[in-house]
Amino acid sequence: MRLRLEVRTTAEQLPWREVLRPGRGFAYGLLASADPELSVRLHGEGWGSHRMTPFGYGAPVFPSAGRRSGAYAVGGRGNVELGSPLPAVVQAWATSLRAQRVIDWGGVAFDVEGVRVVEPPSFSSGYARLRTTTPVVMKGSGRDADGQRTTRQAWLLPAESEFPVYLTGNLRRKAETLGLDPDVTLERITWIGAKRSYAVSDGHKTGAPVEVELRGAPETLQAVWSWGLGQSNSAGFGWVAA
Repeated sequence: MRLRLEVRTTAEQLPWREVLRPGRGFAYGLLASADPELSVRLHGEGWGSHRMTPFGYGAPVFPSAGRRSGAYAVGGRGNVELGSPLPAVVQAWATSLRAQRVIDWGGVAFDVEGVRVVEPPSFSSGYARLRTTTPVVMKGSGRDADGQRTTRQAWLLPAESEFPVYLTGNLRRKAETLGLDPDVTLERITWIGAKRSYAVSDGHKTGAPVEVELRGAPETLQAVWSWGLGQSNSAGFGWVAA
């Protein structure tokens, strides 16, 4: 399940470091305002046996904004999406937003003109083709071809051999976290976007957007659609296009 915020701004740009970074604090702030106990639990303990954080969000999108050199273009009408497979999270966000008419996104004011709930597709056939609008980040083993560990920060790109294995493992942990059928498989990667690095609270994370074909239980696929692909969804990575 998602919330889509219809917004408007007179600003013309965001610094690249503020494209994704503000969303995590914004999401937790909304949650803390309406359901402080749930906010503390997710932030401090995570959810389920894998202690994951089941929510995600995308970068602000302003379709009519012209491209700008060295900055992320905004302006006019646009939207910001947040999502979670936990209804209580989405309900808390919606409650907080009823009284919020302006949001601060990295120092830029967005006027909130409407908020609506977007339900996930049914995925009744057990098949999903999902394309992300933000990079998918995934840590690998950090080992070279000889099996020797060379780094602890082994950010994988989708074309690397370890990526499908680690992405599949992440999908199954998400399902287990939510008590859903974990028999979800990555059929194939059908598209890979450009490599990009975005700022987060503790540095930068690197990945690339992807389009993937998945097979699994409809409820599991709906949860992935609401949550995101890969790791660090609560920092804006791996957001799936609606």
